[in-house]
Amino acid sequence: MGKPTGFIEYQRLAEAAEPSQSRLKHYREFVHVLNDEQARMQGARCMDCGIPFCSNSCPVNNIIPDWNDLVYRGNWEQALAVLHSTNNFPDFTGRICPAPCEAACTLNINTDAVGIKSIEHAIIDKGWEKGWIRPQLAKSKTGKKVAIVGSGPAGLAAAQQLARVGHTVVVFEKNDRIGGLLRYGIPDFKLEKSLIDLRIRQMEAEGVAFRVNQTVGGSGPGALPVATLLAEFDALVLAGGAEAPRDLPVPGRDLAGVHFAMDFLPQQNKVNAGDRLSGQIRATGKRVVVIGGGDTGSDCVGTSNRQGAASVVQFELMPQPPEQEDKSLTWPYWPLKLRTSSSHEEGCVRDFAVATREFIGKEGKLTGVRVVRVDWRDGRMSEVAGSQFELAADLVLLAMGFVSPVHHGLLEQIGVELDTRGNVKATSEGVGCYATNIAKVFTAGDMRRGQSLVVWAIREGRQCAREVDAFLMGSSTLPR
Repeated sequence: MGKPTGFIEYQRLAEAAEPSQSRLKHYREFVHVLNDEQARMQGARCMDCGIPFCSNSCPVNNIIPDWNDLVYRGNWEQALAVLHSTNNFPDFTGRICPAPCEAACTLNINTDAVGIKSIEHAIIDKGWEKGWIRPQLAKSKTGKKVAIVGSGPAGLAAAQQLARVGHTVVVFEKNDRIGGLLRYGIPDFKLEKSLIDLRIRQMEAEGVAFRVNQTVGGSGPGALPVATLLAEFDALVLAGGAEAPRDLPVPGRDLAGVHFAMDFLPQQNKVNAGDRLSGQIRATGKRVVVIGGGDTGSDCVGTSNRQGAASVVQFELMPQPPEQEDKSLTWPYWPLKLRTSSSHEEGCVRDFAVATREFIGKEGKLTGVRVVRVDWRDGRMSEVAGSQFELAADLVLLAMGFVSPVHHGLLEQIGVELDTRGNVKATSEGVGCYATNIAKVFTAGDMRRGQSLVVWAIREGRQCAREVDAFLMGSSTLPR
């Protein structure tokens, strides 16, 4: 610990952000990274508290006290090395992770947590600025070939780890660009795609090959039979996402103007990348209703406002959480509390404990929604008598999460066993973890665990890579 009294002397400093009215005019990132002195002072607040609850609560087990201390001492390059030792892509997590590490920070018991995420952001940005991030080439080749289906964070993490120990790795992606959820699920104003491109170039230099427009197990142009991969590769990793969205089968669901969030969000990302789309779903001048109160719903709010929506309302089925958690009950665990995103701050009406009962339309087009207030008691939901009301709407975006990976195509063709939630069945602990019931086929990320965080996907990709390496070579030097 560089400064024993740092947590007493310095207050938490949040990263500055561009004002709402100006950032709504573009799709670029708007959060400003801490400068060197600011990051140094924030690193000084770390108490090196003996039991690093922050590290234990981080899915990739980042060695947080160490790089906080190194930043305080000005050893930025070493801090970057420590950061990369557990996380392949801190440029992603330093921007979009909800930071469970900060909820578990010892300071968070009775004051403001260390700004761990902002320090991570500062370290990785300085690493790119200084040219410290270079390809890490394998010392020798193993002669083994691994195919990875899906280029989201789990697939990319597994690919990079396996390439670095000498395997020949090919990543297959059904979309026209690499990145999966990172590319087409997260708006550019939260994660600029140039960061993904930097990592792709690094990984290509390390020997990873990328194949886009390749639908493994699908049909039509770009279709690639699973049998081809099983015949040509020594191991196969299924790292697709949980892409089957939760639907809302109420009257009027088929009206024009009701869309899944993941039909809406990727289109704007494609336009930002220079693509020309016909029939883009746009919120411009429309009364928008977002159904679902999570991160995807928040992304719909921010994108709708940037497109010039007339109004944005967000409904959440669950009751409104408390504005402040009872830390004596929840610490060091992730607390249930009201979370207001930057997109909400830009303009949005939020309403809780509301259930949608019908989409209203005229001549096949959406004109409104009919909803009812609900009451939650003992985990059971009941409608509040006489609480039904209608709200005018021209565009409804369904952002209620995802139920499982898509079963048709790849999973049906390969014949992997599924768990009770419809995910690919494989354990994450013990002998044979991340292995499916099909010989030499492994799985990681949302396809295995269900809808989750990017940082969990990175963890699973890394751990799966170790298991694949051990399967191919008899043992592995990769970290778990």
